[in-house]
This record gives sequence, structure tokens and C-alpha cells, in this order.
Amino acid sequence: MASEDEEKKATIIDGKAIAQTIRFEIGSEVRVLSEKYNKVPGLGVVIVGNRKDSQSYVNMKRKACAEAGIKSFDIDLPEQVSEDELIQKVHYLNQHPDVHGILVQLPLPGHINEEKVLTEISIHKDVDGFHPLNIGKLAMKGREPLFQPCTPKGCLELLKRSGITLKGKRAVVVGRSNIVGLPVSLLLLKADATVTVVHSHTCDSETIIRQADIIIAAAGQPNMVKGDWIKPGAAVIDVGTNAVDDPSRKSGFRLVGDVDFEQACKVAGWVTPVPGGVGPMTVAMLLKNTLDSAKRKIEQS
Repeated sequence: MASEDEEKKATIIDGKAIAQTIRFEIGSEVRVLSEKYNKVPGLGVVIVGNRKDSQSYVNMKRKACAEAGIKSFDIDLPEQVSEDELIQKVHYLNQHPDVHGILVQLPLPGHINEEKVLTEISIHKDVDGFHPLNIGKLAMKGREPLFQPCTPKGCLELLKRSGITLKGKRAVVVGRSNIVGLPVSLLLLKADATVTVVHSHTCDSETIIRQADIIIAAAGQPNMVKGDWIKPGAAVIDVGTNAVDDPSRKSGFRLVGDVDFEQACKVAGWVTPVPGGVGPMTVAMLLKNTLDSAKRKIEQS
């Protein structure tokens, strides 16, 4: 009888290691810019209020900037800040010559219209890639957005650096959110994959997912994609980060993805773990977008 280790066939895609390599590459490019032009990329990071998860994400992004040699312009605002005042801060960063990217940490407090604030970010500094013009260009054949959204871009980078071909392959995206599902399906189309999007109103999701050479799961449903839903040898990118109860942990919970990882390991050709898969790539792509923005501006001036 085969041992459990022998049963596990999938190559685990180590997002943490790949992201670290990318961050090292970015750091090298930043040093070249600094030496050649005496300028470094700048990222404006705006946070409103004291949400612990948002504070944690922002601190991680600021630390990553420091490690790569990117200057962080920090704007911390109180929970009760007015929408007008927040937009004024965005305009200040739009006009700042040393800021090449702007990140407004979401979610914003209920009294602020997120869409209105995000639309105020200059398209030339939209390193999150969510400006309607950037998404619109992403959707159009023969057009290129200035920036691609970070998490979807990270998903495709993981596939590329793992040697997985997309051209002509059947890809299924689970979930249709504006943040991941929709833009990642557009990126897969741009890479010449044949794309199906499965969502909450899809009939017989399992049958569709079973046909996929590439699965990108971003539905926010813990362990939704079972092992027997996966085509043998498929590449599985799990974007889900779900907290499930676990009394054995000090925190009382553990993080799992949208894919049943243990089952997937026995069937898939490649699979990303949660945590340590897609998550680190999101920050790496944010830094890459900021670097690319700085290069565009510095080399044009």
C-alpha cells in the first residue's frame, strides 16, 4: 500500500519563495534607478481608521517597500475623516512628483464612497489596477492597461514561473469579483487560454471545473473545490483565504483556501498552499507596478 507521501503527486508552488525572488529583482532595479537618475520609486499608502487587519496589511506593504528601496509616503487618517478630506489627500499624492503609485487601503468606513475615492486616483498612479480605464483596457483586445490588478497579476506570474503554458489551455475561474475573478479571467484570455467563469448561479459547477487544465479559485468558500473536481495533472491556483475554527490553535482558527488542499495534492499537477501561495505575490506585484510606474516617469523626464 502506498504511503501518504507517495500518494501526493502535485508540485507545491511556493509563492513565498517566488515572491522573494521577484522582490530581490525589484530591489536590484531600484538600485540601478537610484544610481543612474538619483531617484527611487515612491508609493503613497493611505489608511483610514484602526482596523487590525488593514493595519497589518499596510505595515506589511510599508516594510516590503523599505526592503526594496521604495520610498513610502504614509498618510494615516482617523476613522471619522470626511470624504472630502480623504479625496484632498489623494489629490495631494496625485500631484506629488516623487509619488509613482497610490494605494488606498480597503475597506473604507461606511460613510465614505469607495468607488468615488478610487476614481480620484490618477490613472498614472493606479498601482492597484482598479481604475475603470485600466480595467477597460484590460478587457479590450490589442490594448494594454498601464497597470494590472496585483492579485490576478500574481496568479499569472506563479503559473509562468512554474513553467505552465496557458495558450490553448482550458481555464476555469471560480468567482467573479471585481478584485480577482473578473480581472484574472481577462488576463487569462489575453494569454490565449479558453476561459469559463463559474459563480454562485452556475449550474453543475463540478462538471465545468473537472474539464479545466487550470483552475483559479477565488470564491471565498472554504474547501469548496474537492479533489474529485480536479482533472488529473491540472494546475490549481487557490486565491481563497478563509478562517475556519480550530480549537487546537492558540488563535482558535486556521486559514484554509477555497480548494481542499490535501485532496488536491493527490490529483493536481501543481497547487498553491494557503497561506504561502498567492498572498505574498500580491505585495510583490504592488511593488512591481510601483517600480514600472517610476521607470515610465523617470525615463520620460
